[in-house]
Amino acid sequence: MTSSSSYSVDEGTRNFIKIIVLKNAIQYGGKARDETVISKIIAQRPDLRSNLKILIPEIKTTLEEINALTLDEQKALFARIAPHESAAKKKGTAGHDANLPSLHDAKMGNVVTRFPPEPNGFPHIGHAKAAIIDDEYARRYNGKLILRFDDTNPLNEKPEYYDAIREGIEWLGIEPDIVKNTSDDIQLLCDYGKKLVELGGAYVCRCTQSVMRDLRSKGLPCDCRTDTTNTRDLVRKLFDGSFEPNTAVLRFKGDMADQNTAMRDPTLFRIIEGHHPKLGNSNRVWPTYDFAAPLEDSLDGVTHALRTKEYELRNALYFAILERLSLRKPSMLEFSRLEFEGMPVSKRKIKPLVEKGLVQGWDDPRLPTLAAFKRRGFLPQAIRKFVLSLGLTLSETKPPFEALEAFNRKIIDPQCIRLFFVKDPVQLQVRNGHTKEVTLSNHPSMNLGHRKIRVSNSFYIAGDDAASLRVGDEIRLMELYNIRIADIKSEYTHQLRGSDKSISSGSAGSSSNSGGGPMHASNRNNSGRLIIVEQTGDEINQDMPKIQWVATEDALPYRVMIARELYIGENYNTNSLERCEGFAESFVSSLNEGTQVQLVRFGFCRINGGNTAIFTHR
Repeated sequence: MTSSSSYSVDEGTRNFIKIIVLKNAIQYGGKARDETVISKIIAQRPDLRSNLKILIPEIKTTLEEINALTLDEQKALFARIAPHESAAKKKGTAGHDANLPSLHDAKMGNVVTRFPPEPNGFPHIGHAKAAIIDDEYARRYNGKLILRFDDTNPLNEKPEYYDAIREGIEWLGIEPDIVKNTSDDIQLLCDYGKKLVELGGAYVCRCTQSVMRDLRSKGLPCDCRTDTTNTRDLVRKLFDGSFEPNTAVLRFKGDMADQNTAMRDPTLFRIIEGHHPKLGNSNRVWPTYDFAAPLEDSLDGVTHALRTKEYELRNALYFAILERLSLRKPSMLEFSRLEFEGMPVSKRKIKPLVEKGLVQGWDDPRLPTLAAFKRRGFLPQAIRKFVLSLGLTLSETKPPFEALEAFNRKIIDPQCIRLFFVKDPVQLQVRNGHTKEVTLSNHPSMNLGHRKIRVSNSFYIAGDDAASLRVGDEIRLMELYNIRIADIKSEYTHQLRGSDKSISSGSAGSSSNSGGGPMHASNRNNSGRLIIVEQTGDEINQDMPKIQWVATEDALPYRVMIARELYIGENYNTNSLERCEGFAESFVSSLNEGTQVQLVRFGFCRINGGNTAIFTHR
């Protein structure tokens, strides 16, 4: 089997490159950047990676042509060759996106939003929703987006998590205008904590956690709240780190009888000993999110703070802190968190799986992390379209995963070459078959090239297809010819070609239930069956069943990993990764890791390396 001897850049690909270059040039003030352009082209069209050497001259020529134009000329050309994208951009700038409402009191050029993830794990689909909405509003109003790492717990934060979040945001196509850490302002936050005490809005509490928990449940104040002796000394000792962990905290002086329990003297500062990725061991007193979030939002100039509905009860505290410190109050907007059934985003459920080795890592295809979605074959454009389709709803219902799949399918379908794969293979012999070379198209309607395969009278078909066949049935081997079933031998033993080959599961999983271990081609075909057929002609009959096949001489042992529900209820699903084993065309071995393909009548997959692929969706 060979690929097409020469690759030529078709008009559709040439136009695609021009659009990417134009978008990049407009984004950077009229000058497109070659490295950024190439990475975006490969990210959106993985199928082009194998022909990158041929495409680079085309890309550079396009870059030179576009960069020679003025910015106004670039915008006009972009509007002409990509009218739908241009119209959508104008629509967003005008503030009339179909699913996102206009922001209250928003002024063009003055809107500032922020995305404040804690670097305590890899970003997931829930983070994607928040980041995309924040970015969409900032761009709509020609404003700014702040990426602010909420890193005020040294026991949770790790350097690799900062990097993972940055990479995830970049993959989504989001470019923050400002990147900072809450820990950058640790001294300023401590100063405001002291000031809040001076204003009578907070106090040092030395009660045990169990005592305070009991008092809060009963709506009763503790003695520390009313004892004003040695207040200055207690505050000094708290903030200079003299107290031991869990022996003193700074509490907001709220209302212990408030029906909103978030207002019952919540903790604002606590002592945590640990090495911080940014500050080392220089600090022991850390603000909680309840205190840091409103302070940072106000001081950073955030005009509209968007966050998930789970913080709804804490909004009163957010504004009360700013009120007592006489600081500017941002507008608050809420939306529901995003997760899918059987795929929880809670790090409480994800982290133990990673740490115990029950999943391969943060990019295991069963996880809801952005790294996992990328590895599985979902494109960032599809995630963005899906998130925006949900709007700013407060409904806690979990959207169907099929909705995200539909957005992704629409994008990747015209980009993916089609290949044959047969699961649980059964051998098929053609009595009157002859050796010949056939040319197969890589896509039924797009110009994605072709491949040549040498076939004889021996093939493999999928076990499911074989099980449905009966003597006398007539079917078509796709893109080859029609056959009639002459005989089915149920006890046939045959040494499969390639039986000495094995398939490594690569990094698909390291545990016993996650696909570890090599796959060896069985030395006996599925159920010991052999199907004898006769070729009946080439005429295509639309009513005739059509099945995929793999020529025996061209069969490559192959494994496809399919992610199933990670959790069933509250329990980890030990069968959450299915392994489908069979044969694929050997052409698949020429494709680079990360290339997306469609296995005919099976589904879209992303090449994982080591003779494996990861199932994306149908």
